[in-house]
Amino acid sequence: MRDRSNRSDRRPAKPANWPPTRPPSRPTGKPQRGGHQSVWLYGRHAVLAALANPERRIERLLATDEVARRHTAEIAAACVKAGRTGFSPITVSREELNQRLPEGAVHQGIAALATPLEEPALEDVLARCPESALVLALDQVTDPHNVGAILRTAAAFGVAGVVTTERHAPAETGVLAKSASGALEIVPLVRTVNLARALDQLKEAGFWIYGLDEQGDVALGQVDFAGRVCIVLGAEGEGLRRLTAEKCDRLVTIATSQALAALNVSNAGAIVVYEWARRQEK
Repeated sequence: MRDRSNRSDRRPAKPANWPPTRPPSRPTGKPQRGGHQSVWLYGRHAVLAALANPERRIERLLATDEVARRHTAEIAAACVKAGRTGFSPITVSREELNQRLPEGAVHQGIAALATPLEEPALEDVLARCPESALVLALDQVTDPHNVGAILRTAAAFGVAGVVTTERHAPAETGVLAKSASGALEIVPLVRTVNLARALDQLKEAGFWIYGLDEQGDVALGQVDFAGRVCIVLGAEGEGLRRLTAEKCDRLVTIATSQALAALNVSNAGAIVVYEWARRQEK
C-alpha cells in the first residue's frame, strides 16, 4: 500500500501525456450495456430521465390515460430537452402495462421501450474528472436494487463515475433503472473485464484507492479525502476479494454499534459518499 502520511507526496505524478486525448464519442460498434436488445424502463423518474437523455433511443412510450394527462407537461419538457419531436405516449390500460412488464414491476402507470446506453470507456470518464473527484468501484455487486441505489446516491452527490465488473454484475434492466430513479441517465457506468487493472488505471490517473471493509485499519472519519479518490465497495455478503483488497491503498471501516455491525452495501456506499461530499464543502 502507498504511504499517505507524507502529504507533500500524496499522489503519484501524472504521466506526461495525461489526460489522454480521445474522441468525444465512442467508436461505432462499441457494445452497449446489456447488449443491443431493447429493455422496458418503467417508473416515472426512470422514464422521464430516459426521455430527457439525448443519448437514449426510445422506441415506444406507454402510459395509462390518467398518467398521460397528469404528466403531459413533464413528458413534453423531457422530450424537448432531448430534441424529440412529435413524441407522445400511447395510452394503454394498467392491465396491459402489467402484461408487458416483469411480474411485480412497480411501473406507476408509465413505461418506455429503450435501447441500452453505449458503455463509456474508463479513460473517457477519467479525462473529464477534476482534481477533486470521487469514483466508486463495485467488486462483483450483483443485486440490481443495490447497484441502482448506489447510482442514485452517486448522482445526488456528484460522483464522477461508477465502475463495475463485466461479469457478476447486473445488466441494464428495468429493475436497475427503477432503483436508480433516473441516475442511470446521469452517472457514467463503466463495465470492466478486470477490476484490478481498472484500479491500476485509476492510480495512474492520480486516484487514491480506499476499500470499504469491516476489518479495515482506518476509520472513515480519519480518511484523507483530498484530491482524486476511488472507494471500492465489496459484494453482498462476501465483501472485497483478496486481489481487490491488495490493490487498495487503505482499507476503511465504518464504526457501527455492536447491536448490528453489518451494513447493506448500498447503505454503506451512501454513508461514505456523503462523508466525501461533506468534506468537499470545507
